[in-house]
Amino acid sequence: MTTASPYVADEHGFFGPYGGAELPPHLVEPMAEVARAYEEASQDADYLAEYQALLSKYVGRPSLLYFAENLTRHLGGARIYLKREDLNHTGAHKINHTLGEALLAKRMGKQTLIAETGAGQHGVALATAAALTGLKCEVHMGAIDVAKQHPNVVRMELLGATVVSVEEGGRSLKEAVDSAFGVYAANPEEYFFAIGSVVGPHPFPSMVRDFQSVVGREARAQILEAEGRLPDYLIACVGGGSNALGLFSAFLDDEAVKIVGVEPAGEGLDGDRHAATMTLGSPGVLHGMRTRVLQTESGDAAPVHSIASGLDYPGVGPQHVHLSEMGRVQYESVTDEETLEAFMLLSRTEGIIPALESSHALAQAAKLAPTLSSDEIIVVNLSGRGDKDVDFVAERLGTKS
Repeated sequence: MTTASPYVADEHGFFGPYGGAELPPHLVEPMAEVARAYEEASQDADYLAEYQALLSKYVGRPSLLYFAENLTRHLGGARIYLKREDLNHTGAHKINHTLGEALLAKRMGKQTLIAETGAGQHGVALATAAALTGLKCEVHMGAIDVAKQHPNVVRMELLGATVVSVEEGGRSLKEAVDSAFGVYAANPEEYFFAIGSVVGPHPFPSMVRDFQSVVGREARAQILEAEGRLPDYLIACVGGGSNALGLFSAFLDDEAVKIVGVEPAGEGLDGDRHAATMTLGSPGVLHGMRTRVLQTESGDAAPVHSIASGLDYPGVGPQHVHLSEMGRVQYESVTDEETLEAFMLLSRTEGIIPALESSHALAQAAKLAPTLSSDEIIVVNLSGRGDKDVDFVAERLGTKS
């Protein structure tokens, strides 16, 4: 069945020319099985009720939409609201989709959840969902991120997950995906590959977005209650892009709402130490999807860099590329230094320590707000808390004793 909406994938998982499922022959049927199971589950009142009950009674939804009065006063200009996904159980938006994936895996009779993680928030959320649902859990993580995000490694292990440190290649998120996918491909009967973003082969870009769409639905109702109207701008960070599509999805038909995704410029766009896929990538295939990819001259995925482990990925969710080419979403980038400044700014004006991933969105808001009037409204998705980043930031700023 096809759809007339430009914001929904077709039956083969394509958003315009992007998406789909480009897979080796032995994985075509396992992924088709996941697609069928998700289609059935999404129409099952009992499955949906169980999922919604967990969001309410376990995750603690709805998350707050918080008016950042001190930050607004400091910057001048537009009023800034924060969608507080950092207050969710496990500290980020990732729990929204891992619970849905775990319930689906159990429904399918799978024994083990397997996934990649960068910053560790997806891994912690998946390990949490596995513990809750009685499934085993295996999380693959680049060796650089294992060292950088050690507190989250400890959390995953405490929750019963097996953490696999990936030493190959750039030893970061892309290699973690490669490693986890390789294990899954060898035994899809046992494993459910619980992809951590709106990336990968169909149905994952749509499925993860659907689970994350609760963020946008809540934010829409909350801003209408608080201000009596919709915001002028939405801003969210984009690596794979799940938190962004979670927020954006409820507003895509509202043409007056400007939508901005923010990706990592790293150490600058004039070199190769960045992960600005939307800005500098080109069409290609990565991890079973047709999307935009940062590539070498030989067509391989290029090494990437971001101060935020959850954003150092050479691809992006295919729906983001489609939204960009439609002109519906604008994509900007901020540097590591701008990100650190935003991290410190929110910490010291609002007493909220944000994740470095979320700090990319905050940095863009800090640039935009002073250019707007006090009658205008910005909603920023604060996708995660910064507990995992404090040691790294302290070392980076030279303040660790």
